[in-house]
Amino acid sequence: MLKIAIIGAGSLTFCQRLVADLMAVPELRETEFRFMDINPNSLAMAGNIARKFLADNHLPATVIDTTSQREAITGADYVLSLVRVGGLEAFAKDIEIPLKYGVDQCVGDTLAPGGIFYALRTIPVLLEIAKDMREVAKPNAILINYSNPMAMNTWALRRAGGVQVIGLCHGVLGGHWQIAQALGLPQDEVDYNCVGINHQTWFTQVSYQGMDMLPFLAEAFEQHPDFSRQEKVRIDILKRFGYYSTESNGHLSEYVPWYRKRPDEIDSWISYDAWIHGETGGYLRVCRETRHEYEENYPKLMSGELPLIQLGERSHEHASYIIEALETGRAYRGHFNLGNTSLIDNLPDGCTVELPCYVDRTGVHPAWMGALPQQCAATCKVTVNVQEMVVEAALTGNRDLVKLAVLHDPLTGAVLNPPEVWAMCDEMFDALAEWLPQFNGEGRTWADMPLPDGGRITRITGAGDWKPPSLR
Repeated sequence: MLKIAIIGAGSLTFCQRLVADLMAVPELRETEFRFMDINPNSLAMAGNIARKFLADNHLPATVIDTTSQREAITGADYVLSLVRVGGLEAFAKDIEIPLKYGVDQCVGDTLAPGGIFYALRTIPVLLEIAKDMREVAKPNAILINYSNPMAMNTWALRRAGGVQVIGLCHGVLGGHWQIAQALGLPQDEVDYNCVGINHQTWFTQVSYQGMDMLPFLAEAFEQHPDFSRQEKVRIDILKRFGYYSTESNGHLSEYVPWYRKRPDEIDSWISYDAWIHGETGGYLRVCRETRHEYEENYPKLMSGELPLIQLGERSHEHASYIIEALETGRAYRGHFNLGNTSLIDNLPDGCTVELPCYVDRTGVHPAWMGALPQQCAATCKVTVNVQEMVVEAALTGNRDLVKLAVLHDPLTGAVLNPPEVWAMCDEMFDALAEWLPQFNGEGRTWADMPLPDGGRITRITGAGDWKPPSLR
């Protein structure tokens, strides 16, 4: 029987999805889930929905709710992190304070000032999860992280967490779907490799029945009735770089210095069809508008007015496939976030890279991908430089290094001068102080605790008293 802890479980939608995906695997149907969240109301709703799903489908798996992280992690084989530290209150400050200074963000969860301060308050929480894992989880338990900013969070965990960690994101899957739609081809017949860093991953190979599709992408996107309006930044970069990037128009526009630096030009690069296409503070607006959606839908889900996910309706989220492969040996290929151990030649070793990986019973095996195209690597390296400073600052409580990281952020540097950067950071430190203990003398800092395998994840464990048949 597996034990899977989900930290930050107070999400009706995502927890329901994870449980349904895992229950699609017959061998995993006796799993014990431990749901943990600091919000007892959200936790109870998520737990009740999951238990209803299990009961409706006559499944033997169990769900235990707890507000104790350590209790949830005790004996766990896998720990999934879905935490959003500071919630909407902190998120609003990530967006609204920089906007006062002219730094216009759409999402603010990966880079730019919002993503940087999001990392500073999330990394300590993830390191406490890792500490509990080292002390009370099963030996060789794996942390599967969904919490953004993915690259910085998992980089810090590899440096100071002392646990095995995989970072998961669905940006590559979404980009694959878009490419197939633009080309007018069946998605399962479009093959690809995607390489880079999380949210700046590049489709370096796209093929159909052995034919190279890269030369057709720009024209296909420009002629698509929706993508041509909604993905102007991505199409512009595709035409100039020759490669399509994974993330939405809104995401990508805030990772580079070219599209959001002049207020009078922003509208020409974005679409208001949906927030994800670039609206200023779009994700914050939608989160605020839908913040009570779970409470409103909960009684309808429990009564059957709204349907639950059906058993066997499995999504493409990687987590269930990774666990299935590790536990059953059925091989799986996906794109995950791991440490760079010369897997991408022209990105720094140690940074977090997103690239193809293969999973079976022996572990997660990343593929060597060689060098990124120079233009793609150059954009990624700028981001990696910022990430490295942020990770160091988060682990040491170095305020000056945070300011230097923000100074080197591409979008911030396109808009602000150094005194303005310092003033903005000081205001953010003050406004977010309750979630930044390591910068206020209230928390501890962390020494480096690198994994001995350099970040490669294995699941070869001791056999205990068991012996193979030939030795019994």
